[in-house]
Amino acid sequence: MDFGVVLQTNPPSSRVVQLAQLAEHHGFSHVWTFDSHLLWQEPYVIHSAILAATRKVMVGPFVTNPSTRDWTVTASVFATLNEMYGNRTVCGLGRGDSAVRVTNGAPATLKTLRDSLRVIRELANSRPVEYQGATLQFPWSSGSSLEVWVAAYGPKALELTGQIADGYILQLADVDIATWMIKAVRDAAEAAGRDPMSVKICVSAPAYVGSDVQHQREQSRWFGGMVGNHIADIVDRYGTTSAIPPSLTDYIAERTAYDYNTHGRTDNDHVSFVPDEIVDRFCVLGTAQDHIDKLTALKDLGVDQFAAYVMHDNKDETLRQYGEVIIPALREHVVAKS
Repeated sequence: MDFGVVLQTNPPSSRVVQLAQLAEHHGFSHVWTFDSHLLWQEPYVIHSAILAATRKVMVGPFVTNPSTRDWTVTASVFATLNEMYGNRTVCGLGRGDSAVRVTNGAPATLKTLRDSLRVIRELANSRPVEYQGATLQFPWSSGSSLEVWVAAYGPKALELTGQIADGYILQLADVDIATWMIKAVRDAAEAAGRDPMSVKICVSAPAYVGSDVQHQREQSRWFGGMVGNHIADIVDRYGTTSAIPPSLTDYIAERTAYDYNTHGRTDNDHVSFVPDEIVDRFCVLGTAQDHIDKLTALKDLGVDQFAAYVMHDNKDETLRQYGEVIIPALREHVVAKS
């Protein structure tokens, strides 16, 4: 299993770069950041600084969307970073949440998501693509390589992910829900004639290592609210009797409002509807051994990467515990002589 860290691009940007360096030092393979241009600083500028300050980690947005930038601009960013730093980028892509809602927009349609993925991936892989009636290609790009991973919850989005994405991003760490979601993606991949195991699986959630679980819950409750935004969209479209597991939809029944000014923040005051049970199920909390146990269960489902949201008051220690205890426990053990 690979390990990623998910960061917000809060100022000072030098701290974001420092955390990325610390993550690489502790054995993380991926550094992801939010992409919401009004709530946080511009991620791609900081990505360039992270790539310059590290040696091996893959870097990308968690996640970008088709609406806030022209697709060719997004592709150009990745192709440029790859030329500068040697194919160390990855693109997380979704329909859009805070980045579009703060500007009174709406998430993109699945057709738009599908079309944008094709344009971004082809151009960022130094290939030509049909776009708005013309064949486009970066004449300055050669040998660029980019995978595009899709974040999804709903049945149609999961189907699209299995059909075309290089990877699937599930933003919660509940083992039962992950089982259902992963199966939906892999079934769709197989139905599309793809090798279902070729779609990489990334589970992401807040990770906090320590002994005070109640404090960890309070630092992580915001995540249930963030997930609830996406689930509310699904309920609006499919109702509460859809194929989505009730364990994912029932908890938002008391959801009445959401304040994007505190989106993704520990001081979010619009998440009282999120019960402790959901925080425990969606997040990875407790001692290092608690993390090992839950991540082992996810690994057994076929999860290729766990991406840890490190957005709480104990970032450095959590990264240290992962590097010294948790990542080694999940790593394949190789002996020098057998």
